[in-house]
Amino acid sequence: MKKLLLTLVLSTLLFSGEKEDATAKMMAEFEASKQSQLKEFTDYKTQLAKEYKTYKKELKTYWKNPKLSTQKEWVSYTKDKKSRSDVDFKNNTYTIEVIAKNLKKATTKLKERISYIASQNTKQVVQTDPLQKRVAKISESHDDVTSSVNAKPILSTVIFHSKPSKREVKTYATNTLKKNKIIITKAKNKKENVYKVTVKLPKNSKVKLSAIYQGEVAKNARRFKLPNELLFAIMQTESDFNPFAKSHIPAFGLMQIVPRSAGRDSYKLLYKRKGQPSATYLYNSKNNIQMGTAYLYILYTRYLRKIKNPKSRLYCTIAAYNTGAGNIAWAFTHAYNMNKAAPIINKLTPEQVYYRLIKDLKFDEPKYYLKRVTRRMKVYKVAYKDL
Repeated sequence: MKKLLLTLVLSTLLFSGEKEDATAKMMAEFEASKQSQLKEFTDYKTQLAKEYKTYKKELKTYWKNPKLSTQKEWVSYTKDKKSRSDVDFKNNTYTIEVIAKNLKKATTKLKERISYIASQNTKQVVQTDPLQKRVAKISESHDDVTSSVNAKPILSTVIFHSKPSKREVKTYATNTLKKNKIIITKAKNKKENVYKVTVKLPKNSKVKLSAIYQGEVAKNARRFKLPNELLFAIMQTESDFNPFAKSHIPAFGLMQIVPRSAGRDSYKLLYKRKGQPSATYLYNSKNNIQMGTAYLYILYTRYLRKIKNPKSRLYCTIAAYNTGAGNIAWAFTHAYNMNKAAPIINKLTPEQVYYRLIKDLKFDEPKYYLKRVTRRMKVYKVAYKDL
């Protein structure tokens, strides 16, 4: 009997030791995987930043003020870097600038660039824009899911009533140049001039731009049980529907996904494994809208799940998309713990929650963000009432 008990004790200790070893091994593997993934993305981010810096340095050869795309502007150059277009989605204008020896040559180049931005889709831009081609090449080696960009109109549906023919695009470029003043300044090389023209886009551009993504919005809103108008309002507030939006953080695309935070959470939900999206992946509107909606869903159903009133939780979700769930808790408790904040929020009406967020959020940006998104939701609810 004593031998049997001793055997059992030794077996238990051995099993316990093996279990602890297995757990330790599993934790070590998890940590190694985490560090490997972090290094991979850090390397990608560094490589991407280096490419942007190199390209900007190359542009300085020709331009006094080299510009690249931002959150609300899509900037693109020709292969020789002597022509550029700058679409300002926020202010509803676009500017074309070319470097040329005389007005005759400049006129030809201006027409070519106007035609380019008036007719190209997102896929064509990635295939022709020098910087986007470099970004796509880096992204291809980083992604383990497809990172090709889908073909979506950029300005053609805003400028034309239907898909334009080559002749219609040519006519538009000629007429646009006739109607708008060309401003001439000295080029950096002092041997040529910079010829610049700024064009106003139609007043109803925002609705026309939003309509490009109507199908993808409806599909993802249904899938994640969120209002269509929320997705449209988030997109306008984040990028003004600039498909090549890039912030300094960096965040990419229509819904301004930050790969290391929202991108990582959404990636795991969508693909059931760990990963982080690349820039080119996020310049695909299908991917971007799906990932942005998935992150809103995560905020609403996971991080903020203890907020009982759906409207109160929606207000908190909107603000959290901009500033993070921890900062929502801080507005009510001056601590970053949602478990402590939720009971306080649950005692308030949705209107009280809204005004508390506007008053007590730690930073001004999410306050303005919440105001803009909720105001724009009303507009898109009417615009897409039958969606």
